[in-house]
This record gives sequence, C-alpha cells and structure tokens, in this order.
Amino acid sequence: MEKKKVMLGLRLPTDPRWVEIVEGNIEEILTDHAYCEQKATTNAITNIVRFPEYSDMVEEMTRIAQEEIQHFGMVHQELSKRGLTLGRERKDPYVHDLATFILHGGSREEQFVDRMLFGAMIEARSCERFRLLSERIADEDLKKFYYDLMVSEADHYTTFITLARKYGKGVDVDKRWQECLDFEAGLMEKYGKRETIHG
Repeated sequence: MEKKKVMLGLRLPTDPRWVEIVEGNIEEILTDHAYCEQKATTNAITNIVRFPEYSDMVEEMTRIAQEEIQHFGMVHQELSKRGLTLGRERKDPYVHDLATFILHGGSREEQFVDRMLFGAMIEARSCERFRLLSERIADEDLKKFYYDLMVSEADHYTTFITLARKYGKGVDVDKRWQECLDFEAGLMEKYGKRETIHG
C-alpha cells in the first residue's frame, strides 16, 4: 500500500484515491471550493466582529478576508473557462462537525484561542487537499492553480496559529491544538469519499 504523506501536523492524511473521485466531477469540486472560500471570508469577518480589541488580529483577518474573496473569484473563473456554472451553495458537514468541538463557553481568552485554532484547522486540511490536487490531478492548469492556493492556505494556517499563541497566554495553546488534531483525525475517518474540498 502506498505510503501517504501528512502535513501541518494532521494525524490522518487523505487517501490519494480521493483525487480520482474529484476528477469524475470537476464542476462539483470547483463549486464546493468556491463556497469554501466564501465561508472562509465570512469566518475572518466574524473574528473581527467578535474580537475587535486585537488590532493586529483585525489587520490580519482583513487581509485574509480579502485574499479569500479573491480566491472565490479565481475559482469562479476556473468554472467559467471550462464552460461550467457555479451551482447553489453546498453545506460543509466537515466544518459543521469541527465546530461542535469549539468551546461555546469558557473565558474570552479561551474562546479567542478556539476561534483561531478552528480557522487554523480548516486551513490545514484545505492545504493538505490542495497539495494532493497539485500533485495528482491530470488537468495541468488545475495542478498549478492548486499549488498556488496551497501556499496561500499554509500562510493563513500560520497566521491563525500565531495569533492563538500570542493572545492565549493563559491557555495551554499547544495542548489545545493537539486535542483539536486528535478530534479532527477522528472526523476524517468518515470523510474523503466525495468530490468536495473537505468531504
């Protein structure tokens, strides 16, 4: 059996055969991807609204929101140039399941850390999926497209983790991150079987 790579600390790598599922329905993966970028934009804005007192976080989330909505436009262009149309918004069960692990109580500092780690986890998994696509998808244009996005997602992941550590002085951020990684690995047991970025 082929050895599968892991990145950014993720416990369970995506089965490379997922790319074959994706190639069977490019319209679906691009539509799902577009809405992932839209949701990432919304998440960055939500962080600004919830924690406006962290000025550098506000600046970073503004940057990320701008980049994510730009990525949405780029994915839409990929659809258009293939004669495909953006479908209706897709739900993201992975993100929904991940959100159930985020603290709904605790101190404001704990809530902030969890919000940052939530963002970091989504970026990490997206980055891992984009790497697979950049290496294995047959479409050469999409290989380059997903390589460039992988680099951007890795930067976003680093930004979220850095902010959690900077402002989570009263929280064991590394311990909490390990807990998040363990939870996410359990989630991934049921994902990787659909032509969606996280599914």
